[in-house]
Amino acid sequence: MTSKQLAWLIRRHGVEMTHLSGGSHIGAILSVADIMGVLYTDILKFDVNNPEWDGRDRFILSKGHAGASVYAAIAENGFFDTEELKTHYQNGSRLSGHVSHHLPGIDFSTGSLGHGLPVAAGRALAGKQNGVNFRSFVVMGDGECNEGSVWEAAEFANHYKLDNLVAIVDYNHMQSLDYCNNTLEVEMIKRWRGFGWNIIEVNGHDHGELKSALINTSNSENKPTVVIANTVKGKGISFMEMDILWHYRFPHEGWEYNCAVNELHKVKPEGVIDPYTPNGCPETIAQPENCRHTVSETYNPTYYTREVESK
Repeated sequence: MTSKQLAWLIRRHGVEMTHLSGGSHIGAILSVADIMGVLYTDILKFDVNNPEWDGRDRFILSKGHAGASVYAAIAENGFFDTEELKTHYQNGSRLSGHVSHHLPGIDFSTGSLGHGLPVAAGRALAGKQNGVNFRSFVVMGDGECNEGSVWEAAEFANHYKLDNLVAIVDYNHMQSLDYCNNTLEVEMIKRWRGFGWNIIEVNGHDHGELKSALINTSNSENKPTVVIANTVKGKGISFMEMDILWHYRFPHEGWEYNCAVNELHKVKPEGVIDPYTPNGCPETIAQPENCRHTVSETYNPTYYTREVESK
């Protein structure tokens, strides 16, 4: 499977999982899909038959609310049956809304932001101390970089010269209900440079750039590496892109679900089969003109409950 095929499947699974469960965070799942696709096809060392293999690369999805993306990635790689993805966010399911380590291939439960980098740094140091050759990867949100624990870990990693540590920031410029810079501005490049990290900036939806940045992060100064991946929240579904609504909303039955699926089908890579709607969905009424939401609008709970089909 190629990285583009896996990224498409992550998006398609993400739409289905959030649709079936009534869960949240489809915008974040779509944002990070290309990063996850590249990691799980071209970068990470792992053994599906031995998930606890000591020589595997360690991976943490610190922005755990996008957990559907890693569930889809490891299911498509054979860690468990993709049919189980339909149980996402359901009572009794192993696939909790935020990432759970109760699945093979998941190293660490996440969701409380700011914890992923400290744990990844600790594992990188342990690998060096124990003489085990692996890299420790962590995917973070840009809003997550408001957390003080992130910068304590960044300082720690620089001090111990953890060149086996790689952080990837999903830099979509949005968090929760606003743009990051309106919430608490972080000058991303300047901040990481100040903490002594090796910095690589890429288009987070360009698989070639991602692969080139991640395939070999060794450097002469023995610095940890951060890849600033510039992304679009909701990438791949036009009416979700950079619309603040989709941080918490899920694709409802009707035009939301049908249009999302059909847009993905228009860019489906050759050789991929949609496991849910192989021929797409029936054509439906397009998005109502007055149902796009921007960060300039005041938060109103009715955004998340109103039936737009009636407009």
